Amino acid sequence: MNNKHTRLLRLPEVMHKTGYGKAWIYRLINEGLFPQPVKIGARAIAFIESEVDEWIQSTIDRSRQNAA
Repeated sequence: MNNKHTRLLRLPEVMHKTGYGKAWIYRLINEGLFPQPVKIGARAIAFIESEVDEWIQSTIDRSRQNAA
């Protein structure tokens, strides 16, 4: 990962990008099916944008393979 261009996304941005709600995202995290958040404060987390983007692309790829 190139730290020079790493962008952190807060949960509302991740919800917007994925179309998933908060509870569903946390469920996927707990099942090991979604990128782990990073702690950015005492009560704050964020997600690495590139990891979320990779997860979205792999979900699309799997969906298309299953449809073929």
